[in-house]
Amino acid sequence: MDLFEYAKSKTLDQESPLASRLRPRTLDEVVGQQHIVGKDKLLYRAIKADKLTSVIFYGPPGTGKTTLAKVIANTTSASFTQINATVAGKKDMEAVVKQAQDDLGMYGKKTILFIDEIHRFNKGQQDYLLPFVEDGTIILIGATTENPYFEVNGALLSRSIIFELKSLEIPEIKELILRAVNDPERGMGSYGAVIEEDALEFLADMAGGDARSALNAIELGILTTPRDTDGKIHLTLEVASECIQKRVVRYDKNGDNHYDIISAFIKSMRGSDPDAAVYYLAKMLYAGEDVKFIARRIMILASEDIGNADPQALCVATAAAQAVERVGMPESQIILSQAVTYMACAPKSNSAVNAIQEAMRCVKAKKTTVPVHLQDAHYGGHESLGHGIGYKYAHDYPNHYVNQQYLPSEIQGEHFYELSDMGYEKKLKEHMKKIHEEAK
Repeated sequence: MDLFEYAKSKTLDQESPLASRLRPRTLDEVVGQQHIVGKDKLLYRAIKADKLTSVIFYGPPGTGKTTLAKVIANTTSASFTQINATVAGKKDMEAVVKQAQDDLGMYGKKTILFIDEIHRFNKGQQDYLLPFVEDGTIILIGATTENPYFEVNGALLSRSIIFELKSLEIPEIKELILRAVNDPERGMGSYGAVIEEDALEFLADMAGGDARSALNAIELGILTTPRDTDGKIHLTLEVASECIQKRVVRYDKNGDNHYDIISAFIKSMRGSDPDAAVYYLAKMLYAGEDVKFIARRIMILASEDIGNADPQALCVATAAAQAVERVGMPESQIILSQAVTYMACAPKSNSAVNAIQEAMRCVKAKKTTVPVHLQDAHYGGHESLGHGIGYKYAHDYPNHYVNQQYLPSEIQGEHFYELSDMGYEKKLKEHMKKIHEEAK
């Protein structure tokens, strides 16, 4: 690098966004994600030992996927190359592979390829990488906000370790905000800004676990707020609200906050009070709450608190979630209102919750074997081993039901799903009683 290139790189670094400048350079600077980068965890040990294998980082925006890739770049002895799947094509990958082969052949140096938004690559592009990941020419680091089990080829998944990153907690976001405000070298410390406690709490909450969102708001606030008479830039609650585009209704004088309102919203639907439920919906919408977040909470409640007492509830909730993404505000408030009032008025049952909790308890407590007559007999040789022999096909019997063993022998007699007398579950209960009695 000549003097001109060096000066240019320093200028770009100084003018890059705050969120980029504050990226951790070492594992010790990483905030959050201790479930994967804690000192006793696999990823931490692999990075420290420079023995990384292909990995895929999966998680919401602003949780540190690119950050971890940059940390790896700073600590590895391998060559590090980054491409973005939204703009890169096959020629870009061919160039990376060619260079990786040269480095490995001539210098014995491995190449780490970081692909941001890897889910944007089509099947052919992902397949192209397979042989080079397989033979060790490339160590792949993929980053995606989408579920990799649906968006990434199974062959690539089988050659990679998947690490799920989680939304940052409020204390972690606060730590990053304070670092941004006070760090004179990489943050905004040289501006002489101070952030008020309620503004700090507000930003940390409203960021929703997205560090980038909080840091962008801090940068905007410091750069656009005039100095006060004391010569300092004061980041007040009002400034924070403007910079992150969220109203402060959640932080009013009565002490209402984000989590209290969501809690009241869910409990009102569960408690069959449509008036209270739609009121808290209105309060969240007025506060600028993400409509997709609200829709997700409604979908969860549809199964958790209504279930088969009204199977249509989940259909209504899911349809509402899809509709608000397509329609947007302000019309989405009508769609959400319809869904919320439906949930509040629907008959309630938590039988599905109890069933899965009890089944999970049993799975953890006892080792079981699938009964032989229920095992798959389709594949060659399985029937000779007894698989499927003795199975009774339910549709060949009256009421399409026949009494036979389905649970493993080790837990025969266990009962997980208890139908209630609410709504449609009452009809299901009567139906189950009828077919069992007639089969005796």
